[in-house]
Amino acid sequence: QREMLAPSLIALLLPVIVGLIFGVPGIAGLLLGTISSGFALAIFMANSGGAWDNAKKYVEEGHLGGTGSDSHKATIIGDTVGDPLKDTSGPSLNILIKLMVMASVVTVGVAVSYHIF
Repeated sequence: QREMLAPSLIALLLPVIVGLIFGVPGIAGLLLGTISSGFALAIFMANSGGAWDNAKKYVEEGHLGGTGSDSHKATIIGDTVGDPLKDTSGPSLNILIKLMVMASVVTVGVAVSYHIF
């Protein structure tokens, strides 16, 4: 649980800091970058994790040497890597995006009043 402290603080404090320094245009730029890159990365992670899972199932059906072959051993490793991508990393980026948007909405009034630039 301690390992989650730094990423959580970054997600909550970065919109506040950017808003106080650059104002509303800075927050808008931060959110546009976060949404566009986070969405693309989440889709990539979910699709690649699903592809590695389906590759293992394909080999287990008897294709490319079947169960016990070198291809099967490789797809087991791919599935081991793909499951966390598909099930945890991709969806967690959606939570990060929502958290940053909510922190920005809550603090945009402060950014309008007290921004530096």
